[in-house]
Order: sequence, then C-alpha cells, then structure tokens
Amino acid sequence: MQFVDVLGAVAGTLTTIAFLPQVIKTWRTGATRDLSMAMFLALVVGIVLWLIYGVLRNDVPLILANGVTLVLAGVILFFKLRGWHRGEG
Repeated sequence: MQFVDVLGAVAGTLTTIAFLPQVIKTWRTGATRDLSMAMFLALVVGIVLWLIYGVLRNDVPLILANGVTLVLAGVILFFKLRGWHRGEG
C-alpha cells in the first residue's frame, strides 16, 4: 500500500468517526433542534458527490469513507427531517 493510500484511509477514517458522537446522541435523544437543516442538506449532497467521484475514479478509500459517512450523516438528517416535519425546528 502506498503512502497516499494510507493517508487517504486515515483521513477517511477520522472524518467518518467524527460523526459518531453526534449520531449516537441524536439516536438516543432524537433531538436535532440545534442542528442546521441547510448545513446537513449541503453536507449530505456533498458526501453523495464525493462518493460518485470516488466511484468514477475507482478510489476505494474515498468510496468506503464517504459511503459510511453518508449513512451516519443520513441518520442525523433523517431525525432532523422528522423533527422538522413535526414542527420541532
């Protein structure tokens, strides 16, 4: 494995793990009032675009990191949309 691949794998792992505390807190409490809807929508769209880019470049670290990050950010966005639909912010 080349250095650039290790660098990509470490960067992807760290940025993906960064979402875990928020996902766990959101899952437990269901509270998303203080989270920006615009930011999470932009983030999820950006992650989808990075995922497509990774697929087109056949870049496994990019695909794995953004695939997992999309799931984690998607969980938060789901709770945010559910709360927004209920008028909770």
